[in-house]
Amino acid sequence: MKIWQISSFGIDHLELRDVPESKPGAGQVLIRVHAVSLNYRDLLTVKGQYNPRMRLPAIPCSDGAGEIVETGQGVSRFRAGDRVAGIFMQNWLDGRLTPERSRGALGGDIDGTLAEYVLLDEDGVVAIPGSLSYLEAATLPCAGVTAWNALVHAARVKAGDVAVIQGTGGVSIFALQFAKVHGAKVLGTSSSDEKLARAQALGLDAGVNYRQTPDWSAWVLDQTEKLGADMVIEVGGAGTLNQSIKAVRMGGVVAQIGVLSQTEEPLRIAPILHKQVQIKGIYVGSRAHFEEMNQAIGANSLHPVVDKVFAFDQAPAALRAMEGGSHFGKIVIQVVS
Repeated sequence: MKIWQISSFGIDHLELRDVPESKPGAGQVLIRVHAVSLNYRDLLTVKGQYNPRMRLPAIPCSDGAGEIVETGQGVSRFRAGDRVAGIFMQNWLDGRLTPERSRGALGGDIDGTLAEYVLLDEDGVVAIPGSLSYLEAATLPCAGVTAWNALVHAARVKAGDVAVIQGTGGVSIFALQFAKVHGAKVLGTSSSDEKLARAQALGLDAGVNYRQTPDWSAWVLDQTEKLGADMVIEVGGAGTLNQSIKAVRMGGVVAQIGVLSQTEEPLRIAPILHKQVQIKGIYVGSRAHFEEMNQAIGANSLHPVVDKVFAFDQAPAALRAMEGGSHFGKIVIQVVS
């Protein structure tokens, strides 16, 4: 079988190799991968910026969907022919995240999904919604679950709430879709008016170009009668956190997800105290979160937004597209054409 392998860091050093096909052991399933989606973490991993001390060689990418072709002894949750995806952290099945459960992340601690076949423990796999294609389902394990965890569990979104999304990447577009399903009003920021228009076609209630309006928190306050948003899906990182704190209402939630930007501006502590802002770190989610999200996707006929599709042998070009940042929604690599 063919795999993409990091032998040394850098997109140009990613190697396409032939290796023997694996056989499932007890409790394992062998999955023929149909599609893999990219996250910013995958780009950082390949470039050596996520964990410069990670074990090499390694297969990158956390997200993929495919078909089980063989099961090992004792497997009871799945059978050959089932359509599945692996969970991001193979040891986080339910409950709170612990140090033990945080180990075993695909494409980091253990080999990832950028391969023709992957071997996973049956407990680290979920069935994918029947309404989704493999290309769509491949986007769910990281970006989808992260957005679901942030909105539903961290911020407890409900009808009538106001949510703010930043940009139009995978997590933000999922957050838009999930927030609208729950009856929330969604405000959004982007550097592109064209992307804001595309987001409005998906249900975004109002958007602002943050290059034209750097103090976008004031715009959020104008949109909310000076009360602020109930939640901000914070994917920008240090460079946008102060704006998110200003934009959120008293007692509101900032779901801190991304590390895309930096700043020399100090973090202002006083507004956090005075407004009783809840800043909650989000690190993807559990298998239980994934399964709960899949039920909502099926019940509401939601479809992930796949913006660009690359062939398996074009994996470096897909990573370059991620690096360029021009995508809307998700970038997917099609393994089986």
